[in-house]
Amino acid sequence: MKDRSIALMGAICGDIMGSSYEFWRTRTKKYEFNPFPPRARFTDDTVMSIAVAEWIIQGGDLTKIMQKWGNRYPNAGFGGMFRQWLTDKNPQPYNSFGNGSAMRVSAVGCAYDSLEETLQKAKESAEITHNHPEGIKGAQATAAAIFLARTGKTKEEIKNYISETFGYDLNRTCEQIRPGYTFDVTCQGSVPESIICFLESRDYEDCVRLAVSMGGDADTMGAIAGSIAAEYYGEIPESILEKCWDKLPDDIRGIIEKFREYTQTMP
Repeated sequence: MKDRSIALMGAICGDIMGSSYEFWRTRTKKYEFNPFPPRARFTDDTVMSIAVAEWIIQGGDLTKIMQKWGNRYPNAGFGGMFRQWLTDKNPQPYNSFGNGSAMRVSAVGCAYDSLEETLQKAKESAEITHNHPEGIKGAQATAAAIFLARTGKTKEEIKNYISETFGYDLNRTCEQIRPGYTFDVTCQGSVPESIICFLESRDYEDCVRLAVSMGGDADTMGAIAGSIAAEYYGEIPESILEKCWDKLPDDIRGIIEKFREYTQTMP
């Protein structure tokens, strides 16, 4: 039976594989860099993905769940505005269009039986912080791509839906984008590029390596592209899974296992 939760682990592995290159950017060819140097680690992308997965499993207040996990791992690499939000006693959305809404949404793409519900839950997961239209769009586009991949759509069908629904230009290639691409933490400047990496890829590892090789926000683009690729290809190489699993603490592993069990009960 296919692992319906695989997009969550796809995001986490992509985060870890890209983590070393967020500020040590690489524009080398895909297979000329090491995705697991000693400094490779999970970041805020993984921590918030876990928070969203726990919210899906148990329900409740996502704001409180995200604050709990964020304050448990305060050194995971959170941005300045989000760090303030994590410690605020009355946290409010701050109109962000950063790609944090897209990097944490992988579990949403796994968990619901209709595209409509997936889009609604992606919106809910984003708008508690990223209530700017572009922030919501980035989360919805990523979750929709995961849902469509999970339900057997082709790359062309995924591309057409995302382009038509969200207005992203997916007709570019990685080779066209890479030379002038810069570090960009916005949804509008990194989610389409991450989806293009998936569309061009041959398998999961190829996808994440493409995303990292763009020379941008490597861990987040790895997480976004990796979440879609894992669901589409249905597998992550065992060598990658083992290396990433070893880098995760027990509480994060526990939520991954609970989320896998939770999705196995679904039709």
